[in-house]
Amino acid sequence: MNRNIYDDNVFFEKYSQMERSTKGLSGAGEWETLQQLLPDFNGKRVLDLGCGFGWHCQYAIEHGAKAVTGVDVSEKMLTVAKEKTSSTIRYIHMPIEEAAFDEQSYDVVISSLALHYIESFEQVARKVARCLVANGDFVFSVEHPVFTAYGSQDWYYAEDGSIAHFPVDRYFYEGERTTNFLGENVVKYHKTLTTYLQALIGEGFEITAVVEPQPSQHLLDTVTGMKDELRRPMMLIIAAKKK
Repeated sequence: MNRNIYDDNVFFEKYSQMERSTKGLSGAGEWETLQQLLPDFNGKRVLDLGCGFGWHCQYAIEHGAKAVTGVDVSEKMLTVAKEKTSSTIRYIHMPIEEAAFDEQSYDVVISSLALHYIESFEQVARKVARCLVANGDFVFSVEHPVFTAYGSQDWYYAEDGSIAHFPVDRYFYEGERTTNFLGENVVKYHKTLTTYLQALIGEGFEITAVVEPQPSQHLLDTVTGMKDELRRPMMLIIAAKKK
């Protein structure tokens, strides 16, 4: 994630207007599912990789965490995080790939929609395994491999403008993809489901949950076009425990 689009003035302004930016966790469609998979934070040391505006860090503090560290490559996002969240949260301005943590220094590691910007998930899994205590929890969300495979991350439209289908191609060709997000070219890294799961297993994790979150019934009933989100998975959430 060294090519950091989130510090681009135009992109950051657009991202700041999204519901997940203005409303925090309640504005994130996957939050209801992710929340159910989070461990008890009470008395825990928590690390958030790709913390963004710090909403998950704040949630951990509010639910009893004794120490929370957030890491993000975006200076602009961390500036907002420091303004809007608890002063007890420690923020580190650094790419996830370059951040180093002491062995067994955290009880919980979380990450929300950040790791698809990282080229090597194996490196991340190794880093997390090292800094977690035994029986520590690793819970993260990423864009679903079906969503990242082709690259465009847009529907295929029929001649009349209606949605025909969602393209999935080059699934087993992992690596860099350039997509259009908020009108800007953004670089992400496609990985297969096998890569995510096997990297965790290889580093000694026990996988405790794999969930493809769906829109809540409220969103399906109230947001125009939301029912189309049931036609393909957009996100993947994995919970694992260090053996």
